[in-house]
Amino acid sequence: MALEDRKKEKVEITHDMLIGDIIQAKPESINTFLSIGMGCIACPSSLYETLDEACMVHGIDPDFLLEKLNK
Repeated sequence: MALEDRKKEKVEITHDMLIGDIIQAKPESINTFLSIGMGCIACPSSLYETLDEACMVHGIDPDFLLEKLNK
């Protein structure tokens, strides 16, 4: 799929998505992660860790982050 087509489709982030997949599908999510103190973009665990798991490790409410990511 072309990058232009990917930008047109709305990506819905879910609790069970891997951090790496979120970043790949929605690169602007990097700013959201960094703004709340999650350095997920440089973490090897991002390839295997879901959004819920990462939030648990960082002590962040997953529903709060999910809402921010889906704006």
